[in-house]
Amino acid sequence: MAILRATQKAQVIEKLSQAAPAGETFIACVHAETGPSPWLNTLFDRIPFVGLIVALTRRFYFLTLTNTSVVVNSASRWTNRPGEIVAVFPRHAMPVGRIKRATLWSSMYVQFPGEAKATRLNIHRYWRDELDQLIASFPATAFPADAVQAAAGL
Repeated sequence: MAILRATQKAQVIEKLSQAAPAGETFIACVHAETGPSPWLNTLFDRIPFVGLIVALTRRFYFLTLTNTSVVVNSASRWTNRPGEIVAVFPRHAMPVGRIKRATLWSSMYVQFPGEAKATRLNIHRYWRDELDQLIASFPATAFPADAVQAAAGL
């Protein structure tokens, strides 16, 4: 099981390199999880079995920014190894909205193909630098101007 961010990114790049076209450059890789706010885990864990049920309903993803696109692939719940490619979006046409860059847990909503509504993705501060690179590639209409300034460190 990969714990270090560098090891996880290397595993994702290795997995995606098998399907990527020649000349594809990997810029940033971000780990995300679905579900309600991770802050609620402290509440759910106090209620027998509810914390386990919520944990088992979460899905995990890697979002990888390349020079041409954003690739979303699944991540294993138990080993955190990258899985199958879920979606590939053109770099400047990522269907993302409601980006909230917070102190510990940031979030964004991504519209996956075939889904009726957008999926909330939670990103831990551990991935902040990569998240900032990813946010900078999104269309300007995806988030308010203050989020752009915060991502740019202004």
